[in-house]
Amino acid sequence: MSPVSFFNAITILFASLFLPAHAFAEAPAPTAQENALNAAYEAAGNALQKGDISLRDQATLSLPEGFGFVPEKEARQLLTTMGNTVGKELVGMIFPLDGGNWFIVTSYEKSGFIKDDDARDWDAAELLKSLRAGTDESNKERQKRGIPEMEIIGWVEKPSYDAVQNRLVWSLESRDKGEPDSPHNGINYNTYALGREGYISMNLVTAKEFIEEEKPLARDLLARLHFHEGKRYADFNPATDHVAEYGLAALVGGVAAKKLGVLAIVAAFFAKFAKLFVVGGIAILAGARKFLSRNKAD
Repeated sequence: MSPVSFFNAITILFASLFLPAHAFAEAPAPTAQENALNAAYEAAGNALQKGDISLRDQATLSLPEGFGFVPEKEARQLLTTMGNTVGKELVGMIFPLDGGNWFIVTSYEKSGFIKDDDARDWDAAELLKSLRAGTDESNKERQKRGIPEMEIIGWVEKPSYDAVQNRLVWSLESRDKGEPDSPHNGINYNTYALGREGYISMNLVTAKEFIEEEKPLARDLLARLHFHEGKRYADFNPATDHVAEYGLAALVGGVAAKKLGVLAIVAAFFAKFAKLFVVGGIAILAGARKFLSRNKAD
């Protein structure tokens, strides 16, 4: 399904949440896609977690008030229904419960210990070149699936690495290939926490017009993530532990480039329709908040 037809489908679905009662008699029967999305949000709402979240056997994420975490099973269902191909690395999704135009996909990659010494002399221009090359390659898959091709515009935030906390942050601006510049261009704001056996990533998906106000919350969430004792980066034992085949720069210019297309459909959706997210209450996140704000006790 193209982003446009997908938007039309969920607009019909979530518009019904705000229609007066007499309008339902004239509403068309929901499509299979609408029913699937509705079911995915219901499942996500029932599984919603708050507070301290366990991320596999690796770490704990302490969510602040107003944030909800959807576990792997339900997050996979939701992302798949939205049109994404989801890998085994998925851990869950984070949503704002009190407003916001973003969500975060959380993943864990058991890569082995990633050496970070290359962060001292990496070249942001070369990393950007690698990302563009990776995007060109992933565009071949988009063509096969009937998804608009994607292009990288440039850095929203150049890669920065905290060698004390072992945390990496970088962000790119993207858009459908050939489209004009727009405040609705898609943004993936990527944060990583390195551990002894791999790394946890939290990818914030939003639009260009919202990113400056949302950067602090992404960084705050990264600071609230703590590996368990024995799983920390500092716990690495060179005598026994597996070392990743790639270094830190590959999380920006290599491995990440191959995975950038995972959220292509969702990012394209944000890029085209971010303004409509907050118009008249007809929005995917409005719908998400309706379901996610309910829990089993409700």
